Amino acid sequence: MLYIGVDLGTSSVKLLLMDEAGDIKNIVTKEYPLYFPKPGWSEQNPEDWYQALVSGIKELVKDIDQDAIEGISFSGQMHGMVILDEEDKVIRPAILWNDGRTQEECDYLNNEIGREKISSYTANIALTGFTAPKLLWVRKHEPDNFARINKVMLPKDYIAYRLSGVHCTDVSDASGMLLFDVKNKCWSDEMLEICGLHKEQMAKIHESSQVVGSLTKEAARELGLSEKIKVIAGGGDQAVAAVGTGTVGAGMCNVSLGTSGVVFVASQNFAVDDKNALHAFCHADGKFHFMGVMLSAAASNKWWMDEILETKEYTAEQQKITKLGENKVYFLPYLMGERTPHNNPNARGTFTGMTMDTTRAEMTQAVLEGVAFALRDSFEIIKSLGIRIDRIRINGGGAKSPLWCKIIANVLNVKVDKINSEEGPAFGAAILAAVGCGRYSSVEEACHKLIKVIDTTEQDPEIVERYNHKYQVFKQLYPTLKELFDKMV
Repeated sequence: MLYIGVDLGTSSVKLLLMDEAGDIKNIVTKEYPLYFPKPGWSEQNPEDWYQALVSGIKELVKDIDQDAIEGISFSGQMHGMVILDEEDKVIRPAILWNDGRTQEECDYLNNEIGREKISSYTANIALTGFTAPKLLWVRKHEPDNFARINKVMLPKDYIAYRLSGVHCTDVSDASGMLLFDVKNKCWSDEMLEICGLHKEQMAKIHESSQVVGSLTKEAARELGLSEKIKVIAGGGDQAVAAVGTGTVGAGMCNVSLGTSGVVFVASQNFAVDDKNALHAFCHADGKFHFMGVMLSAAASNKWWMDEILETKEYTAEQQKITKLGENKVYFLPYLMGERTPHNNPNARGTFTGMTMDTTRAEMTQAVLEGVAFALRDSFEIIKSLGIRIDRIRINGGGAKSPLWCKIIANVLNVKVDKINSEEGPAFGAAILAAVGCGRYSSVEEACHKLIKVIDTTEQDPEIVERYNHKYQVFKQLYPTLKELFDKMV
C-alpha cells in the first residue's frame, strides 16, 4: 500500500509518496505566494495552499496504481490563523507564524493577564507567532470579521477540511495556538473566554495518527482518487519532522540545524520549565515534547559566508579549522533577535575577543561554535527538567558539515547520529498516514522499523572539557550586553 505525506510549508507544499516499507516513490513540490501587506505582516491565501495541493497530488500519483493509495496525512506550518464563516468560507487571508503585528496583544496577555496565569492555562507564554494574539488583533482591528467567525483553524487543518469535510485538528498543532490546555489535551476554557470565543468555534481534537475521515466525493473527483482514502490528522511541522527523524519515545532528542535551530526532545510526561523558556507541547507520538528555538542557526553561517566573506566555498573555509575548543573569539548568533532562552527581539549578533592576530578561520570557527553554544542554552534547560540525553539525531542543511557535527557533539557532550532519511516533515506525515491506516501499531513501532542510523560522530573528552570552559564565558556575554542591545533599537 501507498501513503501520501503533505508538508504544508510557508513558501511551498511538499508532497511525498511512501510505501509501507518506508521507501519513497516520488516527491513533488509546489510553490505559492506569500504576501506582506504592511512591514512586519505576513499573510497567505488558503485557497493557494489547496490549489497547490491538488496540482501536486495529481503530479505525485500520475504514474502509479492509485488504488494502492490508502491514506494521507499532514505536517503544517504552525500557529497560522485561518477563520471560516457559517458557510465555511475563508473570512480573511491567513495570518502566519512569522507575522509580527501582535506585540501589543502579547504584552496584554503576558503582562496584564500575567505570564503565570497564561502558562497555567496553556503551558506556554504569549509570543507574536501564536494564534491567540492574532485573534485578539482581529477582534480589535477587524471587529466585523471577528463577529463572522464560525470556525478557527490552523493551516494544515484547513487542507484536511477541504479533503474530508471535517473540522479537525491534532494535539501537537493545537499546542501552539495558546488556546489549548496541553497538560489535559483539551481547549482551555479560560483562554477561549479571554479571546471572546466558545468551544463550538474550535475544531475537534485528535491525536496525530488518528483517522478524521476519508476523501469527500468532491475532493476525490477533483484529485482523481478513491473516496476510500483515509485522511489522518497529522501534526505541527516540528512534531511531524521529529517523527520523520525517529525522535519519538522517552528522551529521544533531535537537533535541526536549518535556517533556525531547534532542539526537540520527546518526553513521556508533561512538564514546564520555571521560566517558560522552552515550548511545552503535545507530541505527534501521543506523548509530549519540549522545544527550544534559536532564530539564526545555519542562517548565521550563511550570512557570514555569503555577505561578509562573499564566498560559496563553505567546505573550503571549514577545512582551515583544526583546533577545537582553543579559539579565543566568541560569536553571539542573534542576527534576528532570539527566542530560547532570552525571548528578546532586540538581541543582536556580536563578535568579541578578536586581537591583531585573529584569523579568518578563527572568525568562521566562532560562528559555528556560537550556534552550538546557543543550542546548548536550550539543552541545559532540558537537562534541568531531569531529562538525560546521551545522543541526538541531527538534520537540516548545517548537518551536512562533518566539522559542525563534531563541534556540536563536543559542545553538548553527546553522540550525534545521522539517519537514512532527510525528508523530515513530509516523511513523518507519510508515517502518520501508515500508522493511522493500521500498518503499524504505533508511531514508535513505525519509526523503529523505518528509520535507521547510518553515521555517528562521537565526542572527545578533552575537547568537551575545553568547550565546557568556553561555554561558561559564552553564557555571560548576553546578560552583559542586554542593556546595550535595548538601547540600539
